[in-house]
Amino acid sequence: MSNHTGHGHDHHGNDGNCGHRHDSAQGHHHDPADPDWDVMGPLLERNAELSSEQYTEAARWIAALPTAPKVRRILDIGSGPGVITCLLAELFPEAEAVAVDGTPALLERTRARAERLGLGDRVTTLHTELPEGLDALGPADLIWAGNTLHHMGDQRAVLAGLAGLLNPGGTLALVEGGLQPRHFPRDLGFGRAGLEARMEAAQAELFDEMRAELPGATRETEDWAALFTAVGLTPQGTRSFLLDLPAPLGPEALAHVVQEFTRRRDILAERLDADDVATLQRLTDPEDPAGLHHRRDTYLLMARTVHLGRRD
Repeated sequence: MSNHTGHGHDHHGNDGNCGHRHDSAQGHHHDPADPDWDVMGPLLERNAELSSEQYTEAARWIAALPTAPKVRRILDIGSGPGVITCLLAELFPEAEAVAVDGTPALLERTRARAERLGLGDRVTTLHTELPEGLDALGPADLIWAGNTLHHMGDQRAVLAGLAGLLNPGGTLALVEGGLQPRHFPRDLGFGRAGLEARMEAAQAELFDEMRAELPGATRETEDWAALFTAVGLTPQGTRSFLLDLPAPLGPEALAHVVQEFTRRRDILAERLDADDVATLQRLTDPEDPAGLHHRRDTYLLMARTVHLGRRD
């Protein structure tokens, strides 16, 4: 899947990062139109780092469950540049963490990151496309699938495949849903108020179109606990984790927001009216005093939701 943040995240519909998710290329075969990963890789890495506290809190929740398994092997499905893979390796110090992705350039970044953090002996990479490569992943005690499943045509079938990889007592952590990000007041002082709500509606249409075009696309009610049960897992709970970076944003977070809105401006230009497109042009213009580069009221607020299932 080629959905780029952070984890990724994202093609997003519900990834929390304007179409980006932390994974990058599972399930989609590559062609010359694929992104320039020398450019996108550092952006994805930075974006995932912004959410590291959310992911750390989620991983600690998993580790603290009374039914938590002894974690010896972790699969990070759609790992992107490996930020979360390395984070999981740090939080589960006795485990091998395997970054699974379909983009070699991002797996190279994962290996480099692991070496920098002193995790090179426990973080490995596996280049494969999903769902075709499921059988090659091997067993695991913890499977992390961050905003990955919705890029699979038959989500139930892939979920069943992941469940079948779990060792007895193992946990599947599915990151799906949450709340879309918000970045600035409803009324910017120019343009029509409520811009972000209209952008979200346009992105939802794009997300539905993306889902409809996936090979073997099958509509599912997104009741993840019920789907866990259907594939033989016991639901272990759902929690949402907040990213709350208040205004004014620091340089890294602001750069992320500017990059995201520049991308969204281009993607949504044909789905928004002329007034909203003009507002986005102003927001992303580094010379405009009312733009994102100069505003003191820009923030980043969003939630990611994690659903857990256990193999008994």
